[in-house]
Amino acid sequence: MQLEETFKRVKQASKTLATLSDQQRNDVLNAVADAITDNKARILEANARDLAKMDKANPLYDRLQLTEKRLEDIAADMRNVATLPSPLGHVTKQKTLPNGLRLCRVSVPFGVIGMIYEARPNVTYDVFSLCFKSGNACVLKGGRDAVASNEAGVAVIHEVLARFGVSPDVGTLLPATHEATGEMLNAVGYVDLCIPRGGRKLIDFVRDTARIPVIETGAGVVNTYFDKDGDLEMGKAIILNAKTRRVSVCNALDCLLVHRERIDILYQLVKPMAEKHVIIYADEPAFKVLDGQYPYLERATAESFGTEFMDYKLAIKTVGSLDEALAHIDENGSGHSEAIITRDEQAARRFQAHVDAACVYWNAPTSFTDGAQFGLGAEIGISTQKLGPRGPMALEEITTYKWLIEGEGQTRP
Repeated sequence: MQLEETFKRVKQASKTLATLSDQQRNDVLNAVADAITDNKARILEANARDLAKMDKANPLYDRLQLTEKRLEDIAADMRNVATLPSPLGHVTKQKTLPNGLRLCRVSVPFGVIGMIYEARPNVTYDVFSLCFKSGNACVLKGGRDAVASNEAGVAVIHEVLARFGVSPDVGTLLPATHEATGEMLNAVGYVDLCIPRGGRKLIDFVRDTARIPVIETGAGVVNTYFDKDGDLEMGKAIILNAKTRRVSVCNALDCLLVHRERIDILYQLVKPMAEKHVIIYADEPAFKVLDGQYPYLERATAESFGTEFMDYKLAIKTVGSLDEALAHIDENGSGHSEAIITRDEQAARRFQAHVDAACVYWNAPTSFTDGAQFGLGAEIGISTQKLGPRGPMALEEITTYKWLIEGEGQTRP
């Protein structure tokens, strides 16, 4: 394994993080946040080199792009993480056994967390901040599309770590090659947990290949159901925000389900999206209503449903009941985020109880599925699995625990 020495250094460096106090970790994070804003020009120049190699029509272009505002937001998120309580050292269970043994379960870091992600350089900063705050070292494996951006970001982080006397190995960037991905997924004994963040193809590859523990995140086929008792004005705002706030993110709306009794107001519901040039793939009832009114209209095919578009595209399906909407989500959802728009509390509660997803909304857009929006600071990813963390993952979700046992010479019979 060509990268074995690299993984070994990261593992050794992870042990040194235990010697840092929470205040020292916070000081480093605040210094990195300052360095990000101080080095905007340098980071944006590197990002421009990556962007120049990508077609602007590519749905990943928006994910790849950094701007001054986005860098300021990244720095603000990092400062916010520094203000959060430490997730370490929390006593989560404590008891004394009849034989006098004293048991204490306490939160500790995983050790080394490997992150595989695509054209999203912001993930470099989010992962480092959350891992460093929680006492974990991180191994970063970005995509080829973001090589220069990631290298610039990690260089800035390393400069700050060196200034504080912290090993730069606690934030290691791997080469952007498939071989490096394979080696990380087989780094048994060095990498304690791998978190892939990207599309379904990446998630499936990691799950099928890894010999180390994996938490699945990222892929989001998102539906919103406009019920027969949905409010028109509320629906317009929610649908527009869920679809167009940022089309390339995993919580963006992919399919709008509309109750047949409200099909007459469908054009009013989707009209605001025309200004964003959203292409609508409508089933036959919806197509008949929108034909001649909505300018970017196409007929839906079977492939229109269950697709994560990551683009200015939206599927629309007409349903005759809440049951039919739930059946569609059961078949086509990815367990990420789903929403219902209705004034009927009974329907909403049934929807929330039935839908098997990490985040289930009532009268709010799925765009809120985000660690920072949930008050968790930055996020390391959004888990769509059920074993372990589920939904936005932040500090608490990247810690584990160990048992501390104290005795006075007891022996087991």
